[in-house]
Amino acid sequence: MGKPTALGYLRRDISGETQRWHEAQIRICAKQLGYELTKTIVFHARTRSPITGLITAVQAAGAEAVIAPTPWHFGAQIPGDLVQVTDVITASPRHTYSRRLPNPFSW
Repeated sequence: MGKPTALGYLRRDISGETQRWHEAQIRICAKQLGYELTKTIVFHARTRSPITGLITAVQAAGAEAVIAPTPWHFGAQIPGDLVQVTDVITASPRHTYSRRLPNPFSW
């Protein structure tokens, strides 16, 4: 069984001159967490429905996670409709928004 797959995600307008660093953060985070990063999707401020496009890409790739450099790449908050289909991980601060609730009886 192979590693779970992840997609990277960033907004070019938010990354600006630090886009290469943000792409590196995504790669490093994926590696540290044991994901195989299949590609990084880059949108900009004028992209229509970026979260819908990202969800479509997640479903097409069968990705277990989306990794972004920071929460700011999603706007005001992490999109709930994205978290319904995949885990969302931010590299800085490192946080996972899990699509699965932890089982309280597994402790």
